[in-house]
Amino acid sequence: MEFQHELIIPNEDLPFKLFLFEGGSGNYIREKHWHTSIEIFAVLEGSLSFYLNEVEHPLHAGEFLIINSNEIHSIYAQKENETVVLQIPLKQFGDYFTAQRYIRFSSTSGDPRQDAHLAGLIQKLYQVYAQQQLGYELRTRSLYYEILYRMVGYYRVTEVEEQELRYSRRLDALSKITGYMREHYTEDLKLSDVAATFGYSAEYLSRMFKKYAKVNFKAYLQDIRMTYAHRELMNTDKTIGQIAMDNGFCTSRAFSKEFRKRYGILPSAAKSREKVPSENKNVKKVL
Repeated sequence: MEFQHELIIPNEDLPFKLFLFEGGSGNYIREKHWHTSIEIFAVLEGSLSFYLNEVEHPLHAGEFLIINSNEIHSIYAQKENETVVLQIPLKQFGDYFTAQRYIRFSSTSGDPRQDAHLAGLIQKLYQVYAQQQLGYELRTRSLYYEILYRMVGYYRVTEVEEQELRYSRRLDALSKITGYMREHYTEDLKLSDVAATFGYSAEYLSRMFKKYAKVNFKAYLQDIRMTYAHRELMNTDKTIGQIAMDNGFCTSRAFSKEFRKRYGILPSAAKSREKVPSENKNVKKVL
């Protein structure tokens, strides 16, 4: 199996991640990958195709697709499109798990009117968040919870085959570990300590990362730290030294070296660049 784990971190001011799909210009391919969060792609203009379990799911304007937790998928966007992506942490649905601690959604309710309404809610959610007018925080959360309510009420699948449960559990173990790493990334995390926390040997956990995340433990941890550090660099007045220490880097030099490796410039140069206009500041691409 050749697929990668995608690291998803919610927008800074929200309990979810919301952005315009980065393949909007067309000629874009996203190879097979998976993530713990539940993801919705809602096409506003144009078209693109998803592959789930090797089956193609074409999407056109006004349509959406729900990607379930741990569901391996790939994306082909050959033509220009405008697509909103909503990524919802799995824990948001904790009260609605099955007895097997599992939840799955269908991409259709069986009622075209309900489907059109949900697609419209996602579009409205993006518009409100992008415009950021007075009171947008309240309206954004209102729309978000309306979407969750409709997902649970009209799209949740109550009967799941045992084979599908077993398939999901293979990735669920790593999901729990990466979740733990996101909660403790500011600490001095070591492979052996994390492995022991979950009852594994360091060698087994190392193989797990290479097999399912396609990166080693250290690279994945650095990815988490750099994602949060980059956010702080762009959105706060903290010094580079403070940002480094607050995000688990041992020194500011180590942070600057890692930052340059990833972004091609030093943190000080990135900080001095012209910032993104305020109305688009928090509408982020996939990291």
